[in-house]
Amino acid sequence: MAKDQGSCDALLSSSTCETKTAKMCCECCLLGRAAQERGLSCDLSLPVGYQCGLVSRACCVDRSPSADVNSTDDGALLSDTPSAEERCKVSLSDINECLLGAHLCRSGERCINTVASYRCQREVSCGTGYELTDNNKCEDIDECELGSHNCAAGLECQNTFGSFRCRPIVQCGTGFIQDALGSCIDINECLSVTGPCQSGQMCLNTVGSYTCQRNSVNCGRGYHLNAEGTRCVDINECAGPDNACDGHGCINLMGSYRCECRSGFVFNSISRACEDINECRHYPGRLCAHKCENVLGSYQCSCTTGFKLASDGRNCDDLNECETGPCSQECANVYGSYQCYCRRGYQLSDMDGITCEDIDECALPTGGHICSYRCHNTPGSFHCTCPVSGYTLAPNARSCQDVDECVTGTHTCTEAESCFNVQGGFRCLNFECPANYRRSGETRSRVDRADIIRCLKSCQPNDISCVLNPILSISHTAISLPTFRDFTKPEEIVFLRSPTPSHFPHMESTEIVYDILDGNINNSFDIIKRLDHSMVVGVVRQVKPLVGSLSTVLKLAMNYVINGVVSHRNIINVHIFVSEFWF
Repeated sequence: MAKDQGSCDALLSSSTCETKTAKMCCECCLLGRAAQERGLSCDLSLPVGYQCGLVSRACCVDRSPSADVNSTDDGALLSDTPSAEERCKVSLSDINECLLGAHLCRSGERCINTVASYRCQREVSCGTGYELTDNNKCEDIDECELGSHNCAAGLECQNTFGSFRCRPIVQCGTGFIQDALGSCIDINECLSVTGPCQSGQMCLNTVGSYTCQRNSVNCGRGYHLNAEGTRCVDINECAGPDNACDGHGCINLMGSYRCECRSGFVFNSISRACEDINECRHYPGRLCAHKCENVLGSYQCSCTTGFKLASDGRNCDDLNECETGPCSQECANVYGSYQCYCRRGYQLSDMDGITCEDIDECALPTGGHICSYRCHNTPGSFHCTCPVSGYTLAPNARSCQDVDECVTGTHTCTEAESCFNVQGGFRCLNFECPANYRRSGETRSRVDRADIIRCLKSCQPNDISCVLNPILSISHTAISLPTFRDFTKPEEIVFLRSPTPSHFPHMESTEIVYDILDGNINNSFDIIKRLDHSMVVGVVRQVKPLVGSLSTVLKLAMNYVINGVVSHRNIINVHIFVSEFWF
């Protein structure tokens, strides 16, 4: 300031001093003289450099910088300079209160010197929503006037101190409430504590209002009708028999409930249940030395392979693995590890090397032939079973053999019926001879297997139609067949035997012709004739496979033909029962 007023022109004309050095020297001297005139101590603790302090003190003591100042802060030499009285012809009209510490600026304000005075300026900004004015005050910013607000369409801006507020332009009518975005939301009057409807009526909320309806009270979840059926009352879930909190503490709420969970659990407000806290996940690496395993309501530590849990429950010590039973069956301990072995009927798992897996004998390539019916795998072995009824397991424990209910007396046939054993069961048969026939035990031609009944023609006197009937006999027989598992060629099942025509002396040129009259399902049977030890044999064969269980009556005819004309015939009814199984 002294330089600007021409007080330091002498110093500025010197060739040995630069401008900034001269100005500093002059101003430092002015500080000393100002302190002297105000009666202040010459040893002022001012925030100035060391050289400036020497000059200020010299001017304060004898009004001249008599101290030998050899150099300035920037290295410029000041030797042989004029005295301070000569160089600093300064006007003392202005005093720098900021340098003298004579200002009244508060903490957080910075002192700025002005002509004949000073001003205080804030060093910290005013904050969001305010601006600093020229008079050093923080004034509110009107975001609404400046247009710097972010109110959406349908909302108007209202300025507040330090901010602004978005208010809806449109006001909602009765029965609605306005949200923060200005949308009108319907008020559910039915949820009020007192209820707008009378006793015995049900409240139905509508848009902007409500209606009351009688005798149709439907309560929401957590409520039920009172004894009068007029209103919904809260259900105390905590008092119910189903134990809503599963053993934890239960607090009933209006329309709901809350669980006070035990230690190690936390309440899930969505599922409304106490869920286990996974301590291992919340405190990783701080609970256990090796591995942490969460358990219900707590946690437990475990060790990696080759170690066991120490007595403190957290650290791990080396162990003999076989003592802890790591193998499912046999264990052989080796150093630092172990080896598992399995007993007969088991094999070691390829996945983990410790588990002994059962060998499924039924699934082996030969497993389908181990049992005649069904093979059941068991741990380390297997066993065979037979159908529930009609069969029993053979002594070899693999095959199934038929139970003859007719022999064991386990059938249910009456005295008037004949018990016929079939594979896997029995049949109760009862055959009566038709009119003009009588039962006989004589067997000129017989059915190989079993004759159940044979009826011979027996005509009444003068019964011409009976005499002319060519059917001499009607026989019934039964046969039980399995379902052939491997059907590769015709299977001979019934043999009809009769003497050759030469054994009938009164019948010339007699020929026996066999025929299937009825019951041939899908043409699964045929009949052929052959000679066997002077006997004509009609062989009934199964030529196609039949899958049981099923039954049919194969009606066969044994025709005696003389000169091309059937003289008489015998009818054989073969009752065929095909079992469901092949055994």
